This record gives sequence, structure tokens and C-alpha cells, in this order.
Amino acid sequence: MQATIQNEFLTLTADTLGAEMISVKNKQGEEMLWCGDPQAWAGHAPILFPWAGNYADGFTYQGKQYPGCRHGFARHMEYTLLQAEGDSMTFELSSSEETKKQYPFDFVLTVTYQLVGQKVQLRVTATNKSGEKMPFGLGFHPGFAVPFDANHTTEDYEFRFDKLENPILIDTAPRGLASGKCSILGTGMDTIPLTDDLFANDSLCLTGLNSSTLGIYEKDTGRHISCEIAGFPYTLLWSAPTETVRFVCIEPWRTLPGTEGGGMELSEHPAAAVLEPGASDTTILNINFAR
Repeated sequence: MQATIQNEFLTLTADTLGAEMISVKNKQGEEMLWCGDPQAWAGHAPILFPWAGNYADGFTYQGKQYPGCRHGFARHMEYTLLQAEGDSMTFELSSSEETKKQYPFDFVLTVTYQLVGQKVQLRVTATNKSGEKMPFGLGFHPGFAVPFDANHTTEDYEFRFDKLENPILIDTAPRGLASGKCSILGTGMDTIPLTDDLFANDSLCLTGLNSSTLGIYEKDTGRHISCEIAGFPYTLLWSAPTETVRFVCIEPWRTLPGTEGGGMELSEHPAAAVLEPGASDTTILNINFAR
């Protein structure tokens, strides 16, 4: 089931499947999210829980093996729509016997969308309903349609930081699993030019950033879509391997993927958050649609 909210600048539609945004239009009625064409990438803006990245080789918890999957299972689950009125909507997902086959904890995940001017504020609250500590990961994966119009091509765009950066690139090739290797992407950078081969080796997983925002900008007009990344230890840039770039994803994450070889003890994952029994944790992503 889908629900729609709007204000004077934006109209947002989300689906109870994954509590995922599937459309964000500006006041001119132009679609700004990726359309979800399955020939390139079927997603729009999935919410990644209880981990982000690939856990294809699975993990263990208290001696039991769990299968793992890419980007967690919450994006494939049906949420309950709690409210959709005016400029906000809220969804909720609770653990079940099905989820415990993949993740052995009782939890409630609450997702709220709020329109604030030209911004979409996405608030995700995880609550531990178990009687034990709950390790988890969370990430965002919004995809934005590029080019913004028929008058521009790939080379008319660039990613922009709001500060000079020396980004550390975390190696996740070839299967999106952490290898333990890192490199420096560059020094004194405030832009990354968009090219059709930028993602030939999959995503760019960046850490060590000082910027508050990272966005995709149209060079000649300044039109852009930017994400507020302050507080997120990792930000990924990604697009599907197509002949020309059709969309880009800016993905603030609070965690890292699984490791090559699998078998990692979930409670020992160095990049997992941990919730005490009964505790809640809220993560907020603001996306500015300035186009």
C-alpha cells in the first residue's frame, strides 16, 4: 500500500513494503528519485536494517549460524502504516518468527518521513524488545535520477563536499564484503566528477570525512540534491553498471558490511551499534532537494 504527503515544495510517496520512498517530486511535478527500473536497479531508496552491505556469507550469534543477505531483510518486509497526514507519515515494523530466522532479536523499527521546506527528513528509531543486548547496523540507500533533464549529460554533474577532504576509501570489492584494506582516494578534494565509468568497480565506500553535506550538483546551474552526512561514519557512492549513468546513490551508513569468508560473530562486529534491553536509538537523515 502506498501513501502520499506534500508541502508547498515537495510531494513524497512511500510504500508499506520496506517503508521505502518511491517518489519525490518538486513543485513543477518533476520526479527526482530513481524510477526503480529493474533492468538497472529495482530499488528507489531502501532502508537497510539490521545491517547494511553484504552479509552473503552469513554470521554467527551465540554459536548459531545465520544465513545473512545483502542489506538486511527489513527492506523486503511489509510495514504497518501508522499515520499519513499533512506533511508527515509513519511506518512500523515488528520482529516476528520469520525475522528471527535471520536475526535473533525482538525489535520494533519505526520510520517517519517529515517534509520541511525542500528537505525530506527521514527518522528511523530502533527499539530493543529483547532481554539481551542487541547489536545492529543501519544505513540509507536513496537513489537520485541523473541527469536532471534532457539538456544535460553525465559529465555535467559532480559530487560536492562542503569542506576540503582527504577521503579514506574502504575496499569492499569484489562482492561488497570488507577486505580490511583501505587507501586514500585523494587529498584536498571538494569534488568527485561524475563519469560513466566511476562505478566500474562497484561502490566508493568513504570514511574519515569532515563535511556536513555531500551532494550531486549540476555544474552550470547549481541545482543539486544533497544529504546531511555529519554523524555518519561511512558514506557510499554507487550506481548500477549501465552504459551511461541513469542515477546515483548517496548512502550514509552507520555500519560496515560483513567480511570475506563469513562466520563473523555478530556481537563482535567492530562497526555495529549495540542497544541495551528496552533501549531505543534514533538515526536521522536529511535530504535537500534543491532542484
